[in-house]
Amino acid sequence: MASTSTPLTLPVLPLDGEVVLPGMVAPLDLSDSEVRAAVEAAQAAAGPESAKPRVLLVPRIDGTYAGTGVLGTVEQVGRLADGDPGALIRGRGRVRIGAGTTGPGAALWVEGTRIDRAVPDPQPGQVADLVKEYKALATSWLRKRGAWQVVDRVQAIDDVSALADNSGYSPFLSTEQKLELLETADPVARLRLATQQLRDHLAEQDVAESIAKDVQEGVDKQQREFLLRRQLEAVRKELRELNDDTEGEESDDYRARIEAADLPEKVREAALKEVGKLERSSDQSPEGSWIRTWLDTVLELPWTERTEDAYDIRGAKAVLDAEHAGLEDVKERITEYLAVRKRRSERGLGVVGGRRGGAVLALVGPPGVGKTSLGESVAHAMGRTFVRVALGGVRDEAEIRGHRRTYVGALPGRIVRAIKEAGSMNPVVLLDEIDKVGSDFRGDPAAALLEVLDPAQNHTFRDHYLEVELDLSDVVFLATANVLEAVPEALLDRMELVRLDGYTEDEKVVIARDHLLPRQLERAGLCTDEVTLDESALRKLAGEYTREAGVRNLERSLARLLRKVAARHELGETELPLTLRDEDLRGLIGRPHHVPESAQDPAERRTAVPGVATGLAVTGAGGDVLYVEASLADPETGAAGLTLTGQLGDVMKESARIALSFLRSHGAELELPVGDLKDRGVHIHFPAGAVPKDGPSAGITMTTALASLLSGRPVRTDVAMTGEVSLTGRVLPIGGVKQKLLAAQRAGVTTVIIPKRNEADLDDVPAEVLEKLDVHTVTDVRQVLELALTPATDGAAPEVPVAA
Repeated sequence: MASTSTPLTLPVLPLDGEVVLPGMVAPLDLSDSEVRAAVEAAQAAAGPESAKPRVLLVPRIDGTYAGTGVLGTVEQVGRLADGDPGALIRGRGRVRIGAGTTGPGAALWVEGTRIDRAVPDPQPGQVADLVKEYKALATSWLRKRGAWQVVDRVQAIDDVSALADNSGYSPFLSTEQKLELLETADPVARLRLATQQLRDHLAEQDVAESIAKDVQEGVDKQQREFLLRRQLEAVRKELRELNDDTEGEESDDYRARIEAADLPEKVREAALKEVGKLERSSDQSPEGSWIRTWLDTVLELPWTERTEDAYDIRGAKAVLDAEHAGLEDVKERITEYLAVRKRRSERGLGVVGGRRGGAVLALVGPPGVGKTSLGESVAHAMGRTFVRVALGGVRDEAEIRGHRRTYVGALPGRIVRAIKEAGSMNPVVLLDEIDKVGSDFRGDPAAALLEVLDPAQNHTFRDHYLEVELDLSDVVFLATANVLEAVPEALLDRMELVRLDGYTEDEKVVIARDHLLPRQLERAGLCTDEVTLDESALRKLAGEYTREAGVRNLERSLARLLRKVAARHELGETELPLTLRDEDLRGLIGRPHHVPESAQDPAERRTAVPGVATGLAVTGAGGDVLYVEASLADPETGAAGLTLTGQLGDVMKESARIALSFLRSHGAELELPVGDLKDRGVHIHFPAGAVPKDGPSAGITMTTALASLLSGRPVRTDVAMTGEVSLTGRVLPIGGVKQKLLAAQRAGVTTVIIPKRNEADLDDVPAEVLEKLDVHTVTDVRQVLELALTPATDGAAPEVPVAA
């Protein structure tokens, strides 16, 4: 490539923030003193008849002159389009600026050198391709702007340098980019730079057009949707006016409803935040329906509603006594609670440390003793609303704490729903069958109940659905359970335990007379003056036709009896009014099913033969009697060792081994033929083999049965016993004494043997039961054998039963 270097002396025409490239024609305002001085100096140097005046166009960026300028010729001097004086100057070529010099006029003169470079002809292949690419890009950009005449002009340029400098007309180029083109002397490099700048601009323009198109489509869609919704509202308004539908005018303005509602401050803030989300979401968005459901739930909750407690302590106790017979422990606890609430209210201590005076009670007892119905009586006595939450079979943790709102069909937990149903923040909530709660891969509901039933935490309970704090510290929770062992220890630790061990026979008679009989008479379509049951009939129903801790079967027997009476009256076989006595029961509902052992013939009793003892046990249905049978195998046919049957647990099997070991080691002391225990197999059996049995409390019963077997002395029929035995013969304490004594009294037992260390538990046993029982407290197995075994017959050899 050839290069031209011509020295020049020219006046400087500074361009502030502008760049003029060779080949460009730029109109300049002569009102600017520097522009006018440069043009006048150029005109003075050229003379009146010489060539066109020449100036040096130099970009000035932030007061700094560029090192390269453009030789320009003044083509015309006149007026611009706006009427101001101006000059039309055409760029001719690049000039490298040198030192300053002097010249005519007020302009600044400098020395410079032309640095134009020529491109050989023909052009190399790469340069030709670059020319084609630039023309194609320029044509594409000009066509988008509709500049068709300029397209022809660009296509007509063949010179590489002129084509590159032509990009100076591009309005999208910044001053820095134009300056970079000016200072690039190589025409090919300059064209490559111009091509890259044009390519980048077209890419940016494509992205901008795509964004603008999307935005416009979205705006058009919103405008269309807005217009259609306005039209729909207008149509609905006209329809309401035509139908005179006042219900349709109910306001859906959640913001106004929240402002009007009496909500806690944090709840109000959360609700208003959700309203803001609702206003920003479209009606088609599923999030809108989730927010509306959540807001409806929050607005329906009674955040500040509370019922006034009835502080008539005597009246509350009277209500409990009238609706439930017995259950003194629970009645006493509720009375204490109301008394404390009354005193706290009088002294202004209703809220202490953010917590109110709620209560968490666990009512544990066998079925049918009135645990569930007691909850309603407690609410009635306190003047509160009552809600029952059934937990039997619940396996999903979300049933307690609620679902996250992101799930389809999400709902708050049962606790929140119970509060909403009650309509107050201090109801009585009965958590029924808490021991039947299960766990699986969906979580453990019992673990979710830990926060609900903890008085130290439940004032800030958070449901997964609400995600705002809910104060449960004023709620009275009553949890019911049949089996205490099925309730997790951590959950049981948070509740105050109240045991309902069952009713005595006298309490059953009172319950049947005052509660069950009137209800069943109404259900059978009979009046109270048409059928009357004598107390002897009620006592026989409770004692011989049913044997249970509760009164459910007693109520069923009453219902069956009254149905028989109603049917016979309709058939004309019985006249009303009618009084039923105990001797009338057999003709109506058959023979009794539970005849006491003491009422049977002495020869037919289970304990009539040696080797059988009567024990006491506690099951999920309350207390019950438990018989233990023992026998020795024939020494010739039976193998030595211990055999246990009756579906026994590990603890009960260990108790049997302990009893056998004690007798082997102390047989001589007890005057028992323990030699038979070494050579003959011992078999201990617990009847009702389909029922699982476990626990240590049958230890002294098995020891007594084996001692009776070896001594040939039968166990007294009227004696029942319970207690754990040790290897040294000590009688250790057990649990469930009250239930066991109630079971013994129901079974007709008159003498009961319990461990000495359980003597304190007798305070919980009703006095009428203790009057009918002769309770002996013992510390050693020797005392048990002395009390339980019948006296030995003088001169009679013991008869040892042999297993077949």
